[in-house]
Amino acid sequence: MSRAVGLLLGYAADRVFADPRRGHPVAGFGALAARLERHTWRDDRAAGVVHVAALVGGAVVVGRAADRPRSPLARTLVTAVATWAVLGGTSLEREVTTIERQLREGRLDDARRQLTHLVGRDPTGLDEAEVVRATVESLAENTSDAVVSSLVWGALAGVPGLLGHRAANTLDAMVGHRTPRHERFGWAAARLDDLLNLPGSRLTAALATTLGPDRRGALAARRRDAPHHPSPNAGPVEAAYAGALGIRLGGTNTYGDRVEHRAVMGTGRPPTVADLSRAVALTRRLDAAALLVTAATASRVPRRRR
Repeated sequence: MSRAVGLLLGYAADRVFADPRRGHPVAGFGALAARLERHTWRDDRAAGVVHVAALVGGAVVVGRAADRPRSPLARTLVTAVATWAVLGGTSLEREVTTIERQLREGRLDDARRQLTHLVGRDPTGLDEAEVVRATVESLAENTSDAVVSSLVWGALAGVPGLLGHRAANTLDAMVGHRTPRHERFGWAAARLDDLLNLPGSRLTAALATTLGPDRRGALAARRRDAPHHPSPNAGPVEAAYAGALGIRLGGTNTYGDRVEHRAVMGTGRPPTVADLSRAVALTRRLDAAALLVTAATASRVPRRRR
């Protein structure tokens, strides 16, 4: 039960303390990855594989070393600290509520700048409706990646799973986008992130469908629209959120010099500022349900003897 209790305590710590403003372990890992990239970068996939293997493998090794304490109390505390370090749910919700407040106060430029904390797309020129859409899409995708998937891997593999998943997710955010520099080098990071987030995204989509205001709409949107999304994991999640909330997501996104025309998710109305609080409320229910599911799973996964 130490793994299950550790997940519960780590989740509670994230709800109470959120992410530290300075000295966050994930930020430290990102700085290390950026320094290593100066030496490993080549315009080919093999170099990207080496880069990802070194960093994700290193995170797993650190996790295995940290997971060695024999006493149940020590294992619980280590799991709790690791869970708190990798989860980003509370900080994510605070970013969304900040954007909602800025939009309600008519501070569109401030909301655009705040949006850059969540997305990689260019917010310049986005109107209020597009800022809201981007915020809901980011909330849905990051709930899957930064909360539910981390809990899934924590339940299945303990501290090594928590740290390894978070390392892969961070690398995807850094080099996994299809920029000219990272088209080939970032291939391994993007594919590994897709693979690791697969079970978490399906659980997120299922919970959004079950817990959302419109279950039939969510299920219909997942079946109809998710296959047309360019991401195999973001598609089911965004479609489920859109259908559950009765809104429409997707459309044209600009990433620097690159423009993507994404399929529309859902058949409802365009999202409004009021939908941000509805999306946050759904996310809170979803996160709590995911915690219960993964904690129950963790209590049944046998611990490997060393």
